[in-house]
Amino acid sequence: MATNAQRRAQTRGCLINAARHLFAEQGYADTSTETILSGAGVTRGAMYHHFRNKAELFEAVCDLLSREAMAAIEKAVAGQRGSLATLKAGSLAWVDFMARDDVRRILVVEAPSVLGQERWRALDERYSFPLLREGIREAMEEGALHFSGSAEGLAVLLNGAMNALVLNDPWAENLPRLRQDLLALFDCFSGETP
Repeated sequence: MATNAQRRAQTRGCLINAARHLFAEQGYADTSTETILSGAGVTRGAMYHHFRNKAELFEAVCDLLSREAMAAIEKAVAGQRGSLATLKAGSLAWVDFMARDDVRRILVVEAPSVLGQERWRALDERYSFPLLREGIREAMEEGALHFSGSAEGLAVLLNGAMNALVLNDPWAENLPRLRQDLLALFDCFSGETP
């Protein structure tokens, strides 16, 4: 028999899972609370026990997707040799994850306006941005990347470039070329020729 904590966790998971699929298919604005409740199979009271409103539920979905992105990055960099190879593999894994239709719509297209810039940036700072910054710092310390500015500054610039890359339309047909362009950008800072 499930404990109260297990039932609460299951209800929360059902809400997040249903909302994730609905936000990806219909978008935040066109997804009603009633549709989420129906999809999750829970009552309005159960939802409000876990989330103050639909926006807070959306943020929980964004948090889950951000953690999944971290897992994809960690898997991609496992076994890589050298800081530059690790940085490239992690960056490509981030791009590939963010370029998925469901993730792109929720985390890249809608999250900045639904969450607001400050909360959206805080989400990025909590998860993937520190990996990018640390990867750049390590590559600069090893001499694999050459940049007269700071690792923080280069991380901000590359993070913006990667977000813009994922927003590029039509992204699906351009993604292979854009991935190559991202690698070429890293090579500009490494002294390697693409």
